Amino acid sequence: MNWMFRNGRGWMVAGLFLGFAVCVQAQLPQIGAQVFIEPGQTPEDVEQWFQILEENRMPVCRIRMFEAHMRRADGAYDFSLYDAAFRAAERHHVKVFATLFPIDDTVGGFKYPRSKQHLTEIAAYVKTLVTHFRAFPALYAWVLQNEPGTGGSYTESDLAKELRTAWSAQQPVEKPGRFRETHFDYEEFQRYYTTWFLNWYAEQVKALDPNRQLHVNNHAIFSNLPEYDFPKWRSFLSTLGASAHPSWHFTMFRRDQYTLAMAANNDIIRAGAGSLPFWLTELQGGNNLYSGGRAMCPTAEETTQWLWTTLGCGAKGVIFWSLNQRATIDEPGEWGLITFQRKASDRLLAARTVIESVQAHPELFTTTHHHASGVTLLVTRESFWTDKKQRLGGNDAFEARRGNAGMKSTMAWYEALMCCGISAEIMEMDWFDWNKASYRGQTIVLSHQISIPERWWKPLERFVERGGRLIVEGVTGYFDEHQVCIMQNDFPLKNLLGGEVSEFKALEAIFPLEIEEQTLPVHLWRGEIVDAQKPGNVRYIQRNTFGAGETLWIPSPIALGALQGSGQPFVLFVNREFAALKAEQPVTFKTPEPQMVLKTLDVPNGYVTVVVNKGKKRKVSFTTRPDVDAAQVVFADKQVTLHGHVATFGPEETLVLFWPKRAQ
Repeated sequence: MNWMFRNGRGWMVAGLFLGFAVCVQAQLPQIGAQVFIEPGQTPEDVEQWFQILEENRMPVCRIRMFEAHMRRADGAYDFSLYDAAFRAAERHHVKVFATLFPIDDTVGGFKYPRSKQHLTEIAAYVKTLVTHFRAFPALYAWVLQNEPGTGGSYTESDLAKELRTAWSAQQPVEKPGRFRETHFDYEEFQRYYTTWFLNWYAEQVKALDPNRQLHVNNHAIFSNLPEYDFPKWRSFLSTLGASAHPSWHFTMFRRDQYTLAMAANNDIIRAGAGSLPFWLTELQGGNNLYSGGRAMCPTAEETTQWLWTTLGCGAKGVIFWSLNQRATIDEPGEWGLITFQRKASDRLLAARTVIESVQAHPELFTTTHHHASGVTLLVTRESFWTDKKQRLGGNDAFEARRGNAGMKSTMAWYEALMCCGISAEIMEMDWFDWNKASYRGQTIVLSHQISIPERWWKPLERFVERGGRLIVEGVTGYFDEHQVCIMQNDFPLKNLLGGEVSEFKALEAIFPLEIEEQTLPVHLWRGEIVDAQKPGNVRYIQRNTFGAGETLWIPSPIALGALQGSGQPFVLFVNREFAALKAEQPVTFKTPEPQMVLKTLDVPNGYVTVVVNKGKKRKVSFTTRPDVDAAQVVFADKQVTLHGHVATFGPEETLVLFWPKRAQ
């Protein structure tokens, strides 16, 4: 590659825009922004948007291809507005992710066809659009649909009925159970329907533009996750993407947790992508006045944190929503990276600084992989669905009964592990590789997953038999996939976990529970384990050896307790439980560090860590394996001092370090 650099955080001074294809091949992460095109903009406006991208070293953008802007009343298409945008993109060396957007009156677009006739109309739009724009050199990828996912419903139509009839005929016939069972046929079909529609889009595009990259950005992953069958999506996508707008999607988190939530969001998408590259295709770029679940404007510091954290998760690119603000209808004047005077905001300046740092260190960021810690937090879609069905609704006094408790509990584990310097994987149980010969060094955590379907009982046993460690806490496994309580009448996980629960007792929102000489705050329910050896003796924790592995079972919501009360005892508990695994990590915190985010990348000849300080502490001590040498500063947005394994940097600051592997 024909690049020229200066030392340190230097500037790329030549060959900056040699072409997006070269960068993709080299896998240097790309950062860009959505260019919002709408009637009323002048050619000079459009030219300026792309000039701003080029000036800020952004070689990629996304454009929403509104059919409503192109199709005239007589049915003919006028592409002139968008032609100008694609030509401007080419002049300014910007490659385009073009989002299919058939006529619709909602801000995010419809998620399912309204009828079979509507599907025919969509196909005609896709054919017209793709046939026209496939010739433009600036086109890089088609985004098949903007933000699939509805929160649990689909549009009833003649098409949906026809597909559901065919789908139902293909489902295996289950033997009647002993008890009245609930079936999640509606939810499972919706999951299938989403995949079917995306694959249908992909087939329409591939027939016309077979060699183009295909992409989809999901959204609201912490609630919509059960709707997404990512392993099936891999068969027709080139890359997997996501939207992560804190004002819309992080409402279960405090603002000082948004960077942690950004990391978790990206970790879920990376797990879902499997071997495919993943992008953060929409990242909040500016203020939202009336849209969003919470009004907010990202700070420059948050922009820096979110970009580096996303890159630290292994993303191959980030696209802000949005470079310029739209003028009218929905979200007017909101979300922009630039001011109303078309000057760079503090957020855009912060983004440019990150871009320059990445581009100045191709030896570190050209070939990177997220470092796997060996810890996986698993969730089941049936737990989401069962929680909805069992919940009575309303603003319940107890967190465990308010909804989405399984994900909240899982995120408490994610945060506690992060405080220890361990970045866990997060995924749906379908995505995990259950076919390895050995799981030594691997840990699975099931945190308050109230439904464990029968299809997972044997795989969990095999995981532990083959050397894995399984941690189960909360009311995990209370139900099977049919909302039948399986903790009575011979608990099927009894041999694996080493016992049975006699009952769960509702106590208080927070109550103390002594677990092996450590007292933890617990939320609402206390599970009492039957002691087979000493009838009448009650235990609250069970450790068990099973095959070559081991299990730890605490049938009380300790993670939800950490969210309700002080989280420190839970963090200390996690730190103790994972002491051996911490020693295997290339870089971790010496002692637990609340409100620190740490992500590690495997890079040639070493490791890159992204560390974000969301707390008030200034000094952080790291520990490393013996094969890791002293760190070098790659990026610091403010002042930092680094002495050996001790870094000093302030609140809201981001630090990126390169840790070389020690010469043998």
